[in-house]
Amino acid sequence: MQKNKLYVGNLSYSVDESQLKDLFASYGEITEVTLIKDRDTGRSKGFAFITFEKNEAAEKAMEQDGKEHDGRPLKVNLAQEKERSDRGSRGGGFGGDKPGSKRGGFGGGKPGSKRGGFGGGGGKRGDRSNDRNRW
Repeated sequence: MQKNKLYVGNLSYSVDESQLKDLFASYGEITEVTLIKDRDTGRSKGFAFITFEKNEAAEKAMEQDGKEHDGRPLKVNLAQEKERSDRGSRGGGFGGDKPGSKRGGFGGGKPGSKRGGFGGGGGKRGDRSNDRNRW
């Protein structure tokens, strides 16, 4: 775990990266400010990560925890690494039909499973000669 990277939460949605840098610059050299934004709207999610050059600067900056900024009490603590899931990529969408069926599904499903993606994918289609009345 990095001891020089802080999580800063409960931010006003109007705060930008330069304002955060200004707020925390007095504690020491800042190497990175990352304001987390919604990927669809580009709007701030109300939290950020600030990385300092030195651990001591990050420790001092934690005194901002609970202090008010833009009418909101800040939540400041050491950033924790996101736990990685051992599930791997599961694809997206609606899974698929039952394994071994002739129908696929919408989306992904687990890698290696017989579930398919949009338009079929996992299940085997087999001989379609008897399916003349099907679309």
